[in-house]
Amino acid sequence: MKEINTRRLLLRRFKLSDLGDFYEYAKNPNVGPNAGWDFHKSKEESLSILKNFILSDEVWAIELKSENKVIGSIGLHKDRKRDNKDAKMLGYVLSENYWGQGFATEASKAIIDYAFIELSVDVLSVYHYPFNERSKNVILKCGFNHEGVLRKATITYDGKVYDDCCYSMTREEYFLQRGL
Repeated sequence: MKEINTRRLLLRRFKLSDLGDFYEYAKNPNVGPNAGWDFHKSKEESLSILKNFILSDEVWAIELKSENKVIGSIGLHKDRKRDNKDAKMLGYVLSENYWGQGFATEASKAIIDYAFIELSVDVLSVYHYPFNERSKNVILKCGFNHEGVLRKATITYDGKVYDDCCYSMTREEYFLQRGL
């Protein structure tokens, strides 16, 4: 997993020493449900998930350089809704304390560059639930195209069924947008 530097952020592999920062944002009931997972009830729960992140090559910690603090995570995953081995899905979550400051957009743009330039993906998708306007704003700022809505597409941790608002960017669109 490659470390990626942006102006304000370091995207890097998670470490066990990130447990306190991770639990701090993951226990917030306003954070996880927007991404489809329940807020963490204990540090032990966060530790179990953190260990999986450490072993994974799909999830980066979002570290705010000025505070040496992990404020969220961002990942590139297999897009389970596409039968294309070169399709990836972007996902991100950010501590509520850092919402509205452009950090999710900054991290996402860096991962988009990595996906198209270094991994040579064909298509990158991203999804949000209809109620998650903040995520929608990040997606639009990053230049994704709205594909449509997959109705009743996801069952979340609490058994609720939600539509997925679907966006994507193809390799050709990426290079066209960047003027490359």
